[in-house]
Amino acid sequence: MVSIQNGMIGNIPFLMAEKEENKGMPLPLFIFIHGFTSAKEHNLHFAYTLAEKGLRVILPDALHHGNRILPNPPKVVEYEFWNIVHQGIRDVDAIIDWAEENNLVTDGEVAVGGTSMGAIITYGSLVNNQDIKAGCALMGTPSLEAFARWQIERIEKAGHKLPLSIEEIEHSYEIISKFDLVQNMDQLNNRPLFIWHSEVDAVIPYEFAKPYVDSLTQHNKRSVYMNDKLSGHKVSRAAYLNAVEWIAQNIKAKKETV
Repeated sequence: MVSIQNGMIGNIPFLMAEKEENKGMPLPLFIFIHGFTSAKEHNLHFAYTLAEKGLRVILPDALHHGNRILPNPPKVVEYEFWNIVHQGIRDVDAIIDWAEENNLVTDGEVAVGGTSMGAIITYGSLVNNQDIKAGCALMGTPSLEAFARWQIERIEKAGHKLPLSIEEIEHSYEIISKFDLVQNMDQLNNRPLFIWHSEVDAVIPYEFAKPYVDSLTQHNKRSVYMNDKLSGHKVSRAAYLNAVEWIAQNIKAKKETV
């Protein structure tokens, strides 16, 4: 039987899924991060399925989402997107530290994944933290800076005035580039990735994933790539089923080969 628990790590609200008989035991850990305007509860199907396979799954709320929505939230949350991403990368570190301090992780077996914004946080976390053993990116982009520039262009073309100066925007690009996996490919260090993206995604267009995927599949044989021509910005059932199976196999790889 799988149990779902509420908790807090610092100021990060989370749900944790694990089998009842595994409570308190060290287990492989998977951190799954939701997308923009979503919340931790919306990915419980991933958590339940992976917990059934013997993993411990932590679902955090991102900044300005779920239980982290403030009484006076930003008027335009879209302008906070990259602040949320950067905080999400820091949150991943905090969650890993907490799990290890509480002896909840087997032999450092930690993987990170997410959908859309959560996938972007996943890519950034792989650049930021070498202790992460594997990643699962659904509907995201590893080309963080290129995507950020595209977002700004769309906002400007729509006639909206950004509350930032040109200098502030350029400084933001500079910070974003430090977590850009395409610009920091050496930081991947052949760690396995599961990537899924629809070719008809209008929210995070396919062009921000495809060039990287081509390079990855040529140089990183441990990674898997899936796509479809129908789903748009929504994870298909086939992608979900393949992702959870891949995660369960890869996060346990070290244990199984002993």
